[in-house]
Amino acid sequence: MSKPMKKPDLRGITVATVLPFKHDSSIDWDSYARLLDYCACPDGIAAVFVNGHAGEGGSLSDDERQAVIERTRRQIGGKPLLSGIIAHSTAEAIHQAQLAEAAGADCAVLFPPAPLGGGASATSRAPVAFVQAVSSAIGIPVSIFQYPLASGFGFSPGTLAKIAALDSVIAVKEGSDTIFAYDENRRAVKRADPSVAILPSNFNWFLPQLAVGGDGILSGLVSLAPDLFVALWQASLVDDLKAMRAVNERLYPIVRSIYGPAPIMDMHTRMKVGLQALGLIRNAHPRPPLLPVFPALCDAIATTLGAARAAGDIRLA
Repeated sequence: MSKPMKKPDLRGITVATVLPFKHDSSIDWDSYARLLDYCACPDGIAAVFVNGHAGEGGSLSDDERQAVIERTRRQIGGKPLLSGIIAHSTAEAIHQAQLAEAAGADCAVLFPPAPLGGGASATSRAPVAFVQAVSSAIGIPVSIFQYPLASGFGFSPGTLAKIAALDSVIAVKEGSDTIFAYDENRRAVKRADPSVAILPSNFNWFLPQLAVGGDGILSGLVSLAPDLFVALWQASLVDDLKAMRAVNERLYPIVRSIYGPAPIMDMHTRMKVGLQALGLIRNAHPRPPLLPVFPALCDAIATTLGAARAAGDIRLA
């Protein structure tokens, strides 16, 4: 008789960690350890998400993804550990999810595979079958990665509702990138299963999403300013809109420095630039095909974070 599936509580702040590399593109484990101490281990951080977009999971080998999970687990202790599953087929997703479970992940975060970008994400048949196939092959629960609607990979409210009704699904990382879609999806998921956590992750929308209703925040930006995100979440828990607005004003310059300039795909590399400026990692370069950030923008990010540190919004040990 199989044991009941353990379902971690994902309410609160989940940091999506970036992964620092050396100049030869190998993983810089020393920098990664310092980064985890700063943004993943402190009180107030509920869970840790690795091998996603922020962690450049799509550029990692199986062995590297395994090592990221194992090293993160050793450093964060018993906090829930989520691992991204970025695959091009159902078979590949199952393989990655099984490896993630074996390495110690508590939850597999399923990214829509590339073939669902051709309109299949707008209807429920293929996405539900994909989630069912992967979740039935592992003994840990799954979370759903909701893309921006403009990408062509974002699920409709009806599709998300059918996925949320599956027993293995415990959360949706909600990144539709419009507040209307966020609210429609949140309502659809909660009608299907109120226990499924909705985790806002919409770049510029953190305050509005929490004001509408959310179970936490999942973002790579937490790696830069964990204290501000914890403060925003704590204010939302007591419905203190004035306090939420105050935190949002402090967070705004950081948000714009990372998400404002085009192209948006550089956002996680810009986070690395900020972390390098703070002395937490040695090198901000991503793995190709991503490219380094232009020097002028690096200077602007460093200036913004320097001001946030001087104001006490970013605190280093």
